Amino acid sequence: MSPRDPRPVEEIRRCLARSTGRALQCLFEELADDDRAGVRAAIAAARAREDAADLERRRLTRLYALERTLRSQGYLVIAGVDEVGRGALAGPLSAGACVLPASPRIEGIDDSKRLSAEKRSRLAITIKEVALCWSVAHVSAAEIDALGMTAALRRAMGRALAGLELEPDHVVVDGRPVGVAQTETAVIKGDSEVAAVAAASVLAKVTRDSLMEELARQHPQYGLDVNKGYGTAEHLSAVARFGLSPAHRRSFSPGGGTRPLF
Repeated sequence: MSPRDPRPVEEIRRCLARSTGRALQCLFEELADDDRAGVRAAIAAARAREDAADLERRRLTRLYALERTLRSQGYLVIAGVDEVGRGALAGPLSAGACVLPASPRIEGIDDSKRLSAEKRSRLAITIKEVALCWSVAHVSAAEIDALGMTAALRRAMGRALAGLELEPDHVVVDGRPVGVAQTETAVIKGDSEVAAVAAASVLAKVTRDSLMEELARQHPQYGLDVNKGYGTAEHLSAVARFGLSPAHRRSFSPGGGTRPLF
């Protein structure tokens, strides 16, 4: 395109916005000599969008790498498993399990803790649509008190795996080995390193948050819809004032010791 016979800036902006890959590179070359401020701004925006998309493609390639390797070793149904609520003072320990296909890859998938509530909710819908199967299971506060956290974690993950429509032939867990499957791979920070574990993390978090909002309606004095059962100053103050609800863990010690918190 010659600068002496230009298309309107708005038309160029629309073309740049809907173009990708080689077509976009051709537009960049075509517009190289167009010095209008609006065109230069549109080109900069398109380049930034392409750079962000390239970074996301690279991140997703890394996230799906372990599952790709396991498939090359002959595993067909690979479940990612993760838990939420381990450090809470109230509410259940929840575990998600998810089996993802090799494609399509889910853009934006990540450790649930690194996502906003709105982003998690949108991703949970997409994960449920894309996943081959998924499940979320819970262990109550009373069960945690009776079992201890290690056994409760194993029970929650076992329930989540049992709830899958497909039987996994390999399980990837976040953190350290749990012993919930004969063939198990433990990955430190797996919820930010392995796609299926990240998906399980999102599903478990969204589901547990919904349960905590229901518990907040039953026990409004503790602010469980806001703190999700964790030991914020406001939550501890409410416990000191009102005592424990049936949703609280009576044997929990946040430092990992054996002395009860309450």
